[in-house]
Amino acid sequence: MTTKLFDLEGKIALVSGASRGIGEEIAKLLAEQGAHVIVSSRKAEDCQRVADAIRDAGGCASVLACNVGKMEDIAAAFEQIEKLHGRLDILINNAAANPYYGHVLDTDLVAFTKTVEVNIRGYFFMSVEAGKIMKKQGKGAIVNVASVNALRPGENQGIYSITKAAIVNMTKAFARECGSLGIRVNALLPGLTKTKFSTALFNDEKLYGEWISNIPLRRHAEPREMAGAVLYLASDAASFTNGDCIVVDGGMTL
Repeated sequence: MTTKLFDLEGKIALVSGASRGIGEEIAKLLAEQGAHVIVSSRKAEDCQRVADAIRDAGGCASVLACNVGKMEDIAAAFEQIEKLHGRLDILINNAAANPYYGHVLDTDLVAFTKTVEVNIRGYFFMSVEAGKIMKKQGKGAIVNVASVNALRPGENQGIYSITKAAIVNMTKAFARECGSLGIRVNALLPGLTKTKFSTALFNDEKLYGEWISNIPLRRHAEPREMAGAVLYLASDAASFTNGDCIVVDGGMTL
């Protein structure tokens, strides 16, 4: 008998920040494994391209606009999910904000507030709302996309790094309290990955060179290389994995 540990057939999966980059690749891979993927981002039109690509490849996808930095958007999103699907099996918290790149002493309140609202408050209440649905089902999986900056703050990325460290502890807190409800909560910590979101790092030749020199594989990652770890954490292959933080960084943090 063949065991399909990564099979997501019949699962409903919500992926935030799925209009591009790592989120897009996660959405596509989950759909390839049979999940109905709710492609979510701030603007529905940005998600439509990803959803269309999933459908063109034979998968199932729908679009849901949600700015995770706005509490009213989160409430409306989960109300719609319950109405349309009646369940939620997988939540991938991937939407993130990093509006400021510069010395930590020059961080202004606007940048601080936006980063915290999306990266901490957004992840927290997305997990709360998803957890309430999963609790009724007696099962579910939440995966938070953090960063290796949670382990070692990135230069000129002070508040972003601080929020990513908070996500790691948030992951463990939810895992500890929700495990008995059948809800597994884990995190992915990506290393240097080529995305539009990370443009500032790639444009800083000195910093980029330093990062590459510290990666044993001597290259950056592509977004697709992050999706496999998320598939593992979201699937039955990780049925006894809870509160874990998987680092995918080419060995940079060794």
